[in-house]
Amino acid sequence: MNLNRKNIRKIRGLIVFTALVILALMKFDLLWNGAFFVVGILRPFLVGGMIAFVINLPMKFYETRLFKNGNLQGKAGKALNRCSRGLSLLLAILSVVLAITLLAVTVIPQLASTIKDLANKIPAFWNDVIMKLEVVFAANPELLRILADFESFDNWNEIINTVINFLKNGMGSMLNSTFTVAGSIISSTVNFFISLIFSIYILVQKEKLGNQFGRLLKAYSGPKIYEGAMKVFGLLNRNFSNFITGQCTEAIILGLMFVVSMTIFRFDYAVMTGVLIAFTALIPIVGAFIGCFVGAFLMLVDDPVKALWFVILFVILQQIEGNLIYPHVVGNSVGLPSIWVLAAVTVGGSLMGVFGMLVFIPLLSTVYMLLREDVNRRNGDAKGPGEKEALAKTVEKS
Repeated sequence: MNLNRKNIRKIRGLIVFTALVILALMKFDLLWNGAFFVVGILRPFLVGGMIAFVINLPMKFYETRLFKNGNLQGKAGKALNRCSRGLSLLLAILSVVLAITLLAVTVIPQLASTIKDLANKIPAFWNDVIMKLEVVFAANPELLRILADFESFDNWNEIINTVINFLKNGMGSMLNSTFTVAGSIISSTVNFFISLIFSIYILVQKEKLGNQFGRLLKAYSGPKIYEGAMKVFGLLNRNFSNFITGQCTEAIILGLMFVVSMTIFRFDYAVMTGVLIAFTALIPIVGAFIGCFVGAFLMLVDDPVKALWFVILFVILQQIEGNLIYPHVVGNSVGLPSIWVLAAVTVGGSLMGVFGMLVFIPLLSTVYMLLREDVNRRNGDAKGPGEKEALAKTVEKS
C-alpha cells in the first residue's frame, strides 16, 4: 500500500511538472516579459549585490592581512578589532575610488591636450588629403567624369525638401528624446546610489546574511539538496572571485606591455594608450581593441605610417596576450583549460554581449568542475579522501 502511495505521489508530481512546463511554453512571451519586469524592479538591488561582491575582494584582503581577522592583541588591537569591519570597508571603497581617479587623472588630461593638438593638426591634415586627391584625380580623368555626372543630378531640390521636412517633423521627436535621456540619467543616478547603499548594508553584515540564507535553505530542502547547493554556491563564489582577480592582473600585464613596447619604439601617447588599453581589457579578449582604435586614430592624424606600425604592434601583442597570457592567467585562476576559456568568451559574447563574456568564464568553470567530479565518480576513479577534504575546505573558505 505504501509502495502504491509513493508511486501515486511520483506520478502526480510528474503530471504537475509536465503541466507547468507545457503552460510555460504556451505562455513563454508573457513569462519572459514578466521576468524582465521583475528584474527591472529588482535591478538596483541586483547591481548592489554585484558592487558588494567586487568591493568584498579588497575588503577581505584588508580584513585578513591588515586586521588579522579581528585577532589583534592589546588595547589598541582590541579597539581596532571592534571597528575592523568598518575600516576594511572604508579602505576597500577608497581603493576602488583611487583606482578610478588614477585612471581619470592619467588619461583625461592627456586626452584633452591631445584633442587640442588634433584641432590644430586636422586642418593641415585635411589640406594634405585634398592635395593627394587632386593628384589622384589628375592621374585618373575618368573619376572627374563620374563627379560631373553626379553634379548633374536633377533631384537635388527634392532631396533638400525631404531633409527640411524631416528636420521640421523631427524637432518634436528630438525634444522628447532629450527629456527621455535627462530622465534616464536622473533615474540611473538615483538607482546607483540605492545600489551603493544596499551593497554597504550587505558588506557590513555579510556573515549574518550568509548564515540566514543557509538556515533558510536547510529548513526548506533536504540534506542532499542543501549540501549540493552550498557546494555549488561555494564554487561559484571562488570562481567569480578568482576570475575578477585574474582579469585585473591580465589587464595590468597587457597595459604594461603596451607602455614598455611603445616607449621602446618611440610611439607617442604611450602612457595614455597603455592605461586606456588596460582599462578596456577588463572586457575579456576583445576589450583592448577599443584602446587600439583610440590610439590608432590619435596617431593617424599626426603620422599615418606610425599609426600603421602601431596597429601591427597591437596585433602582435594582442595575439601573445589572447593566446598565451590570457588563457593561462585567467584560466589558471578559475581552474579552466585554455580552450574552454576561449569557448566561454565566444559563446558568452554571442548570447549576452560584454556581460556574457564576463559571466560565462566563471560559470563554465563551475560546470566544468562539477562535471569532472561526476564523471570521475561514475568511472570509478574519484578523488581520494584527502583530495576531497581539500576541495571541501576550499569551498568553505570561499
